[in-house]
Amino acid sequence: MKVNTLLLATSLLGASSFAAKATIEDQITPAPGMGIFANYNEHITNTPFLLNLDSQPKEQMGPYLTRQYFHGTQSTFVKWVAKKGGKVPLHKHPNEQVTWIMSGEAQVFSGGKQYLMKAGDMMVIPANVPHEFHFSEDTVDIDFFAPARQDWIDGTANYIQQK
Repeated sequence: MKVNTLLLATSLLGASSFAAKATIEDQITPAPGMGIFANYNEHITNTPFLLNLDSQPKEQMGPYLTRQYFHGTQSTFVKWVAKKGGKVPLHKHPNEQVTWIMSGEAQVFSGGKQYLMKAGDMMVIPANVPHEFHFSEDTVDIDFFAPARQDWIDGTANYIQQK
């Protein structure tokens, strides 16, 4: 992962090698004694990683939709930017999905119902429930999936045709 490679490079070459360009790693500093349980073995767990979502690659998912995402070990987080008229076709997946409309408006269709989502609204879509999104305004949509989207990891998700 890019973040781990940069952290390794920073520790091997020294932070001064990267002084000319501020990075997300500059936001990580030692804090001795903080965030540590007594008798806790760090060697049997992962460590947190910090990243900036806007630094993730933007994928054009058709003329009306872009996404930026990353995977944790057990989840996927995605930022969709949809233009008015954009759609995510009817699909389902084995992941629970939490959708948060940051700005704009979307209609979500599922189970013969229409749900109007406006800025600030959140929706939980259980695993394997068919659903589709229609964006009636330019919209920023944040989604969280658990477990991680294996179909995105292995490239088998084909319900949104890239153009």
